[in-house]
Amino acid sequence: MSTANRKALVRAYKEAKPAFGVFALRCGADTWIGASPNLAAQENQIRFTLKMGKHPNKGLEAAIATHGAAAFAYEVLEEIDEPDLTPMGRTDLLKRRVAHWVEALSAKPLIGAV
Repeated sequence: MSTANRKALVRAYKEAKPAFGVFALRCGADTWIGASPNLAAQENQIRFTLKMGKHPNKGLEAAIATHGAAAFAYEVLEEIDEPDLTPMGRTDLLKRRVAHWVEALSAKPLIGAV
């Protein structure tokens, strides 16, 4: 790979805006809905906090302890493409979309996910 190609790839990576949206966590028969300003990094963050026993949702931690990490599934439900939103507008939109998905899937909200 040439230096020019490498620099172009690094620049493109730094300029890329992370996708934000709503996700579901499924473990056994339970489903939790959350939102994230960076969907690509969210799954790793959740897996890490669960592994360390530091996740704020103790119900999710209990389900993982009961069913095991193999039963844990992360699924992106909705990726939002609204580049003109303010940070406050983005947070408000994510909260409304989480409420919609919680009702639609009869799920539980994942506290502290936005």
